[in-house]
Amino acid sequence: MERADQRELLARGSLRVEGWVPGSSNQALVLRVRAGGDEVLACYKAERAERALTDFPPGLWRREVAAERLAARLGLDLVPATVGRDDGPLGPGSLQWWVEATEDTFFTLREDPAHRAALVDLAAFDVVANNADRKGGHVLFDGTRLYGIDHGLCFHPHDKLRTVIWDYAGERLEPAWAERLARLEGCAELRAWLDAREVAATAQRARALAASLVLPEPDLERSWPPPYPWPLV
Repeated sequence: MERADQRELLARGSLRVEGWVPGSSNQALVLRVRAGGDEVLACYKAERAERALTDFPPGLWRREVAAERLAARLGLDLVPATVGRDDGPLGPGSLQWWVEATEDTFFTLREDPAHRAALVDLAAFDVVANNADRKGGHVLFDGTRLYGIDHGLCFHPHDKLRTVIWDYAGERLEPAWAERLARLEGCAELRAWLDAREVAATAQRARALAASLVLPEPDLERSWPPPYPWPLV
């Protein structure tokens, strides 16, 4: 199913709770989504179930949608189709296409050279999105390809990049990234989900990365947040 069709199914289908995502910090639920003859599973994150944070405002689910739109704008098929819905079981929240994944994490996937290009792309995506929580378990493999998930702590206007994917720091990106990053100027898809400061900061990070095309090194002198998340997985 094409991404546009996946989004349409997630946006229009009927919803039924199937269970809870074990280990989720914000009570993510597994929903069954039905429309016509199609039936799929999706991960639902409701604003009502979010834990209050001091550095991010309520509505983390909006960042989940924005992250998928950012990846799509960059031409990266790395974030599962994601939509926002107001009529979820617990009210407004995000609905993301469920990935049936292996038990792999970033730490096992990085050992396979076949995944290197996708992991470099994901590292660059995280720089632009200012991902403050890229744990090893947030990189999934469905047996064919990689996905990045859990993007509720992205797009802060201040530097909060916190990730386990520092293996490629200092590497030069492929020239195609210059054109990808140029697409983010005036990105209407992000304005629908983020505030003006966050959209401007995202564009600025894209311009900075385009100017160097080099993945940054971890800032070990930054007092908070540290460049590595905890736990690592």
